[in-house]
Amino acid sequence: MSGGGYETIGPECSNLKKRETNNSSFFKELLYVPLLISLLIFFFYLYSYVIVTMDTILEYADEYFFDSVYAKLLPAENFLSNSTSFTLDRPTSSWERDYDIRIFLSLSVFLIVGAILFYFVSATLSFYTLFDWEYMKHPRFLKNQVRLEIEATLKAIPGYAILTVPWFWGEIKGYSLLYDKTPVTFLESAYFIATIPCFLMFTDCGIYWIHRYLHHPVLYKHLHKPHHKWLVPTPYASYAFHPLDGYSQSVPYHLFVYLFPMHKWLYISMFMLVNIWTILIHDGNFVLRSKVINTSAHHAVHHLYFNYNYGQYFTFWDRLGGSIRQPTEEQYNAELRINKKTWEAQSKEANEIESGVLKAKKKVN
Repeated sequence: MSGGGYETIGPECSNLKKRETNNSSFFKELLYVPLLISLLIFFFYLYSYVIVTMDTILEYADEYFFDSVYAKLLPAENFLSNSTSFTLDRPTSSWERDYDIRIFLSLSVFLIVGAILFYFVSATLSFYTLFDWEYMKHPRFLKNQVRLEIEATLKAIPGYAILTVPWFWGEIKGYSLLYDKTPVTFLESAYFIATIPCFLMFTDCGIYWIHRYLHHPVLYKHLHKPHHKWLVPTPYASYAFHPLDGYSQSVPYHLFVYLFPMHKWLYISMFMLVNIWTILIHDGNFVLRSKVINTSAHHAVHHLYFNYNYGQYFTFWDRLGGSIRQPTEEQYNAELRINKKTWEAQSKEANEIESGVLKAKKKVN
């Protein structure tokens, strides 16, 4: 064993490094790029209309849905004489459209429904086109795990949504630094482009340290351990967190636009991309080999061995923080990664590492 990886395990595996992936895996790799592009286009439009122009969406939703709902639940005492009525031939609510509690509730509904739709569409596409189903034979793959991952996610999404609403409320009210002016001058265009790497570096740094502290013995068992229940995750595990865990790791995305000006269309494009990235690093099909990008192979190592690869997009902070563990052939080789001896070695080391974390917690307490 070298660096946590397994070059060969037993004589029957001595030539596995030289073998290429089988045809099925090859075609999955071919699907990777068009799938990513399709998801990019689909969710660009979805998130653009649902979040970036949330004020416009709420206006239409009020007109065709929420006005009547709120009017029935909280009717105005005299809707015909109410000067703020939108029409004179139907009831209105005592909660007007700009009432903060109403905005909060409406945003909550949109975010919960939107997150569920995003989750099922993207995770299902990844599961049926990219995920290596052989991984489901791993001894640490739980019975009915896919169902359990979905159940955990559906329980967590309302918590994510409610905790996230204040950030979007602030954007609607104009408290963020989002802007919609099209860049015209050279400096405006340069700043527009520069915000892309700045957003990635800022959020990668923030998520790294938040994620790493979530592995502290005091926090791990209560907040982050539910996500590490899935030692061999599927794409359906990508949002199967404790609500506070998932929310805390999303804070850097929202915080960035309260600290730095960013074009709203660019922001939502990046926001959409990082959500797709969260799905893809759980896809279990390790196409990309990189020592710079935090790939799905790196994240698979994280799920198995806990205390490594906390980064979101890049390996920079893991290198700096001494928490890097590069994937090896046990991830990249299609046959070696489903070898029973590989799985046994992985399970043994994973048990030892997690036991060490839990024992450390007892010492802290």
